[in-house]
Amino acid sequence: MVTEQQPPAEPAGPEPELRGIDLARRALEEARAAAKASGKSVGQGRSSPQRRLRTGARRRTGWSGAGPDQRDPQSLSALTGSIAKSRGWSTKVAEGMVFGRWAGVVGEDIAAHATPLTLKDNVLSIAAESTAWATQLRMLQSQILAKITAAVGPGVVNSLKITGPAAPSWRKGERHIRGRGPRDTYG
Repeated sequence: MVTEQQPPAEPAGPEPELRGIDLARRALEEARAAAKASGKSVGQGRSSPQRRLRTGARRRTGWSGAGPDQRDPQSLSALTGSIAKSRGWSTKVAEGMVFGRWAGVVGEDIAAHATPLTLKDNVLSIAAESTAWATQLRMLQSQILAKITAAVGPGVVNSLKITGPAAPSWRKGERHIRGRGPRDTYG
């Protein structure tokens, strides 16, 4: 059986020149055809090598979204707090807050009549302006400790040492003689 071969069909006209996306599609089709001819799987995409992240680093995934993220702008107090925590300065910053924000921590009334002096070994020394205020502060000691703990955190101040005003000193100069003091000169 002999079959007649038909001559190849002649193009109807010149092929239009491709531009832009049509040119890119044509190039992609040709590349897929060449890959298929060489035995490669086509249309599966290629697996790119995974980039390794530094130890402890998080992979960045697009935009931060609606919720808060570490890449969002931060307030200065939050940044300084995180820096102080990471460097081990938290206790020193908390101690400084007791002195720096004294009026806000204990209230305006108490701050007007008492002043913090020192903080050693979690004992805060407070000087009252009169013996009456010293007595009043001793009665309010547990409430003052609760306010300080709420403001700066637990463990910064464990107890208070409240003193009244100091009595006048009769010492004059560097050298003095022990004795009864000013009473021995009258008399």
